[in-house]
Parts: sequence; structure tokens; C-alpha cells
Amino acid sequence: MQPQPPFPAPSEAALEHSRALTELIHAEISAAGGWISFEYYMRLGLYAPGRGYYSGGAVKFGQEGDFVTAPEISSLFGRTVARQARQILELTGDDSDILEFGAGTGKLALDLLIELEKLGCLPQQYFILEVSAELQQRQRQLLEQFASHLASRVHWLKRLPEQFDGLILANEVLDAMPVHLVAWRGDALYERGVSSAGNEFVWSERPLAEGVLFEAARELADRIRSGGNEGEYVSEICLEARGFIASLGKMLQRGAILLIDYGFGRDEYYHPQRRQGTLMCHYRHNAHDNPFYLPGLQDITNHVDFSAVADSGTEAGLELLGYTTQAHFLINCGITEILAETPAGNTRDYLPLANQVQKLVSPAEMGELFKVMILGKGIRRNHPPPVGFTGGDKSRLL
Repeated sequence: MQPQPPFPAPSEAALEHSRALTELIHAEISAAGGWISFEYYMRLGLYAPGRGYYSGGAVKFGQEGDFVTAPEISSLFGRTVARQARQILELTGDDSDILEFGAGTGKLALDLLIELEKLGCLPQQYFILEVSAELQQRQRQLLEQFASHLASRVHWLKRLPEQFDGLILANEVLDAMPVHLVAWRGDALYERGVSSAGNEFVWSERPLAEGVLFEAARELADRIRSGGNEGEYVSEICLEARGFIASLGKMLQRGAILLIDYGFGRDEYYHPQRRQGTLMCHYRHNAHDNPFYLPGLQDITNHVDFSAVADSGTEAGLELLGYTTQAHFLINCGITEILAETPAGNTRDYLPLANQVQKLVSPAEMGELFKVMILGKGIRRNHPPPVGFTGGDKSRLL
């Protein structure tokens, strides 16, 4: 489906940026013999050096960008997550650190560090692994402006450390990992890819008969058929997320991995109502499903299969410590108590905060669609469960 107007018109500089990436992708298709996987198309669209959506210089977050994340909605989000972070840091010892992936504007890091300082539980170091040089610069500026005395604890990494103790944090990271598109059609499997038709991109399929993707798709075939799906069923498989979790499991010695993203357990993910998958694009706060629209200027995302994430964690030696909705997680961690620190009678300050909490926990907003998962190693035994997962456990849905 093509996106419907009116969409805000990009500037001429933005259009030139998109044209440059479009030419690059067409060249890659030509070099590959006329076809590339959608996974590779999405990777180029988001991460091609200097041209992809996340590696380019355009504003992505907030009202001037394409979407708004929870840390941008309210500082109460980061302050609440700090309660869970404190518990993990205390369980892993005095030398424990925090490692955040894809820190966006740096708002979550800022709010976490300020709140952890108040709680008397700062990490030794706060590492950020960020692929975008532009976002890395924004993160540095934000921390220097509002928490300069804490900025010395923050370090940017170019690669994963070999070993890590503490809390690993990924808020809306998994949804931005490139995915393969697979079509289940009767007993046959096809990988959906991209070809060129003049100056346009078009969908093109190839039979899928062997390899890691084939095995993953075949494992899902019976589930999809048993769900009453007849005819064609198209959806995503994110092999990169599985590899990502496996790498973290190898790296983590003692601590936990906290994952916050929108998604479902496997049965809900591959539900008959989602026979066209979950792929979504975001441009200037407009959501649509055409990944070929203005390459490099829009975000391309998919929902997360949290069952696959949990399975990958178990295979990597991690233990599933909890899985719940964002609403339950934030309430369990005390977001309403933090809100109550502002007197309700002070309507000027209280009402905006209350509205922010509503967006974070309401089922009609982020509260139910967003899920929170925690995977751990070496901290479960003889310790209480993670504070954010003491109620509303959804592990049975994985």
C-alpha cells in the first residue's frame, strides 16, 4: 500500500539525501544480479554509512522528528527504570556498570544517572554503544549541559566488550534490527526481496529451500497453519535479534539484560489477523507500510517476537527472569509514587506529569503494546525477583 497524502514535504537537501541512498541501493541490486533480500534493503535504508536513516544527520526523535520514544515523553520513565537498575547494580556488586544500546538523544541515560545519583547507586561507568555519529554528539551535548558532573562516567563504545557485569539496557533497539520477510504459501516457502523497475523498487520473491532462514521459517510453518491461516501468510523473521541476544549472553558474566520494545509472544505475533506481518514505517509522525517511500528519510521497524528472544537467551545460557507489559513494569517500579512526589494541588506541574504517565501506562497508548523482558545470569539464586516484574507476569504468553 502506498502512503496516502498529505505527508509533510521534505526539503530539497533531504530529497537529495534520499536520492543518493536510492542510487546506492539500485547499484547494490544490480551488483547482486537484480535481487537483494529485504533484510539487506532495510539494512541499507537504516544504516548505510552517511546515508541511512540512523547514520544520516536528520532529526529523528521528538516533535521535529518522525516519532517519540518513552524517554522523550517523560523524565518519569527514566526515573522509574532507575529503580530496576538500582536493584541489578546492587545484586552485581560495587564494580558493576550500565551498557545502553542505541541511546537516542541521550535522554534515558541522563534521567537514569540523575536518579541513580539520588538513590546513592551510581554505576562505575555508563557505556553507550551508538552507531550514529550525529546521535552520539547529541548525547554528549545533553549530558554536558544537564549533568556535567556525571558526564565523566559516560563512555562511548565502538564494539561490545569481551566481558560485562551489571545492567545491559536496550530501549526500542530490537525493533530497528533488519528483518527477513518470508511468505508461507501452502507447503512452499519464499523469501521476499527487492528488485529494480526503472527508478522504482518492487517486491520480488525467491524460493526458500535451505539455510538458517529456511530452518527458522519451517519451524514456524506448523504454527502458522494450525492458526487457521489458509493461502498466503507473510511475516518477518529477525535473525539479527537472535544473534544479538546470543552475543550478549556470551559477554554477560553477572547481571541482567533489560529489553523494552513493542511486540508480542509468538502465538500473538503469528496470529491470523497479522497475515501481512508487522512491518511499519514512520515519517514525520505518520505511520504507513511502504518501506520504499523516501529511503533514508523514514524509519522502518517491525514488532518484536519476544518468544524468539527468550529462546535465544536460554540457548545463550541466560535465564528468563520476567516478561510483562510496560504498564505493569512501570507501576511495579513505582511510577505512581514518583508522580505523587509532585503535589496534585500544584496543577501547573502535576497535570503535565499525570498526562505523561497516562501515555506511558494506558492500554490505548504504550502501556500494553510495549513489553519489558529481563534476562539474567548469576543473580537469580537466593535473591528476590526483579522489582519491575513482581506483578503482571506474562511469561505464559511466550
